[in-house]
Amino acid sequence: MTSSQDSFLALCRAALGPQHVLTEAADKAPYLTDWRKRYSGEALAVLRPGTTEEVAAAVHACHAHKVAVVPQGGNTGLCGGATPAAGRDAVVLSLQRLNRIRQVDPLNNTITVEAGVVLQHLQDVAREHGRLFPLSLAAEGSCTIGGNLSTNAGGTAVLRYGNTRELCLGLEVVTPTGDTWHGLRGLRKDNTGYDLRDLYIGAEGTLGIITAAVMKLFPLPRASVTALAAVQSPRAALALLAIAQSHAGAMLTGFELMSARCMALVTQHYPQLRYPFADIHPQLVLMELSDSEGEAHARGIFETLMNAAFDAGVVLDAVVAESVQQSRDFWNLREHIPLAQVEDGKNIKHDIAVPVSRVADFIETTDALLQNAFPGARMVTFGHLGDGNLHYNVSPPEGVDHDAFLASQDQVNRIVHDSVRSHCGSISAEHGVGQLKREALQHYKSEVELALMRAIKGALDPLGLMNPGKVL
Repeated sequence: MTSSQDSFLALCRAALGPQHVLTEAADKAPYLTDWRKRYSGEALAVLRPGTTEEVAAAVHACHAHKVAVVPQGGNTGLCGGATPAAGRDAVVLSLQRLNRIRQVDPLNNTITVEAGVVLQHLQDVAREHGRLFPLSLAAEGSCTIGGNLSTNAGGTAVLRYGNTRELCLGLEVVTPTGDTWHGLRGLRKDNTGYDLRDLYIGAEGTLGIITAAVMKLFPLPRASVTALAAVQSPRAALALLAIAQSHAGAMLTGFELMSARCMALVTQHYPQLRYPFADIHPQLVLMELSDSEGEAHARGIFETLMNAAFDAGVVLDAVVAESVQQSRDFWNLREHIPLAQVEDGKNIKHDIAVPVSRVADFIETTDALLQNAFPGARMVTFGHLGDGNLHYNVSPPEGVDHDAFLASQDQVNRIVHDSVRSHCGSISAEHGVGQLKREALQHYKSEVELALMRAIKGALDPLGLMNPGKVL
C-alpha cells in the first residue's frame, strides 16, 4: 500500500471511526461480489458511514486523493452496478448504516427516509401510520430505498402507482466533491428550474450518492382481490387487460403474465406451491384489484369484468383468492419464478420493455427468431404486462450444457435486443444498466442521447470517480 493510500485511509478512519473502515480481505469479501455471483472486484476498503455528514467527509477524501467511489445499498442488483471493478483504486461506500426514518407526515402523505432503509421496513412503517408505500419487489426484504432510487426500480404495482421515480418528491445527495444538496422538499409542484432530482434517480450512483429521500404515501386500500386467469396466449392476455382496465380503472393494481414454462419450473422445484388449475394452460395472468370502498365492492367489480372476459372468449378458466393466504399463494407462484430458474441452472436473462400494445408481437417474433438460431431453446417469459415490462429469459435446449449455451450469450442478446429496438422498446426496463448492459447501451442509444449523457457526467463528475465503468 502506498503512502497516499495510507493517508487516505487515515482520513477515512478519522471521519467514520476505525471500525467502519474495513480493509481486511475477509471483512471486505461480502461487498465485492454481486448477488448473482456474476461480477467480483477489488477495493482498497469498504466504508460504512452512518450519517450524511460522514458520507460527505468520505467522498471529500476520495475526491482529494482521486479514489473512485462505488455506492452500495443492499447489494441485490442484477446488473453489477454496485460491484467494483478490478485493477484500480476504489472504495465501496456502503449505505446500510443510513437506515433511519426521519419523518412521517400522514397529512402530506410523505415519508422521509435515509438511503439504507430496507424497502420492507419502509412499507411496514407506512402501514403503521395507516398509509401505503406501494413499491413492491421480490427483494424487498433486503434491498434498500437508495438502491431502488438509483436504479429507478419498478416492481408489481407500477401499473397503478408508477416506478420509484414517480414515488419520489425530494432527495438529499452528496456530490462527487463531497458537497451536500439538501433537496428534501415534500412538494408536488416546484417549477424553479432544472429538475435535479430526476438526474440522480436512475443514475446508478454515477453522478452522486443519494443519502435520503422524501417518498410519497397513499391511503391504505380497504380491500384487495387477487385472481389467476388462464388464457390462450399473450394476445389474449392483452385483451383481458383492456377489459380489466375498462371495468376497474385505477383499481387495477397488478397485472402479471406467466407462461406455462414458468409454472412448470416453479412446480418442479417448489412442489409445495400448489398450481390451482386442473389443466395446464399456455399463459396465466395474475390480477390484483385494490379498492377504497371495501371487499364487496371490489369483488363486484371483479365479477363484472370476468363475466365480460368469459363472454368475449378471452379467458379459459379463473380462480379468485378467498383468503389473504390464498392471495399470498398466488403471488408466491409469480415470485418464485426467478428462484426456480436459479434451481434449474444457468440462463440468459433480459429485462426489457416495449409498448403494451406490442408485447404479443414481440414475444411471437422473438421466440421465432431464437428458435431459428437455437432450435429447442426454452423461453421463460413473465413480467409486468400492465406496463409492458417483460423478463424474457432464455434457457438452453434440453440436454445442452448450460455453460456451453452461455458462450452464445452475445448472439442471444443481439437477437433479443434487436427485436426490442424493432418494437420501439428499451433493453433495460427496471434493473438498470450497471456493467451488464454498458456495452449494449452504446449500440442501442442514439449518438445524441449518449453525447448528452456524457456531457452531464462530465459536468457533474469531471474526474470520473463516481461508480466508474457503470452505465457509460
